[in-house]
Amino acid sequence: MSRITTPSRSLSLVGFDADDTLWKSEDYYRAAEKQFQAIVGEYIDITDPQLVGHLLAVERRNLGIFGYGAKGMTLSMLEAAIEMTAGRISTSDIRRILQLGHDTLRHPVQLLDGVREAVAAIAADYPVVLITKGDLFHQESKIERAGLHDVLPRIEVVSEKDPATYARVLAEFGVAAENFVMIGNSLRSDAEPVLELGGWAVHMPYALTWAHEQEHGVDAAHPRLRHVSQAAQWPQVVAAIAADIAAGAHG
Repeated sequence: MSRITTPSRSLSLVGFDADDTLWKSEDYYRAAEKQFQAIVGEYIDITDPQLVGHLLAVERRNLGIFGYGAKGMTLSMLEAAIEMTAGRISTSDIRRILQLGHDTLRHPVQLLDGVREAVAAIAADYPVVLITKGDLFHQESKIERAGLHDVLPRIEVVSEKDPATYARVLAEFGVAAENFVMIGNSLRSDAEPVLELGGWAVHMPYALTWAHEQEHGVDAAHPRLRHVSQAAQWPQVVAAIAADIAAGAHG
């Protein structure tokens, strides 16, 4: 049974997104997508307007089945390749697409500049949690390889980042949304649902963003939303949000 949470005038929990917030990720998915297009392009005109965006459409319709992450992407690529080639794709090329999935799952974990220092500084002052979508084994492997277990000991791998999911996580911590801030690169997943609940968000855009994550209804001028360009700014922004909460500012 969840603990009852009541707002206080203090910042009680800081959440961090993982992919493209702590480390590079979308780069590897984009590379896999380009190789997928090259393979399928051996059978069809990949620039045909009726086929452009087909992989994204397949990925979207499969989110509720396969979820997010490299495994779901791989299954969707296989499905899309069969559909787009009307079943003409060879077994050897199916194997090539499958290998793209293996390679994406094994991609190196490269922390973005200043991430470790920023997370450690925030973790010294506030409870922290990693909240990420994707495959459990893959995400746990990446956090292990990133060497962040000492500063991010609590990991929540979720199937979706929506208001209900954030509400559940916050209830488990016994924290009211008004006392929570989420840091991430996606306005759709890391800001919009948190703001809807009454929480705070820090947006640090990444150079590449999956088309699905670009769809959102967030007002860039929202009073509980902050924008930064680098991880080194996180501690200062979090401290400013903590001061706003202490002053009773709710936006």
